[in-house]
Amino acid sequence: MLEFWATWCGYCANEAAFVDKIGQELGPKGLVLLAIDVGESKKTVKKYLEQHPRNCKIVLMEDTNLAAMYQATVYPIYVVIDRDGNIAGTQRGAGGEEALRRLIARAGIGSADDDADTAGN
Repeated sequence: MLEFWATWCGYCANEAAFVDKIGQELGPKGLVLLAIDVGESKKTVKKYLEQHPRNCKIVLMEDTNLAAMYQATVYPIYVVIDRDGNIAGTQRGAGGEEALRRLIARAGIGSADDDADTAGN
């Protein structure tokens, strides 16, 4: 899952705790969470994260053009990519924890089907 965010985004800050919680909870089931800061300097992001730590991988825009590829123009934006590399769903703007969990479930991560798939491994 890609999360596009910015340090100045209040909605992003409000959702960060449960986004990280979902990332940790579903990581063993295959969810990879990348929080992509859009358009800010490494110094700004580092200072922000010192006061508001995250439990996921942080990607800086200077390292990628992902925001342009996914037309990230409002924040936060969540893009869930399934195991085959296809976009399973996108959520533009804050929607709360349950909305995000439903979005992730569309990719088959954390669902009953996913549990059955991993039980035999």
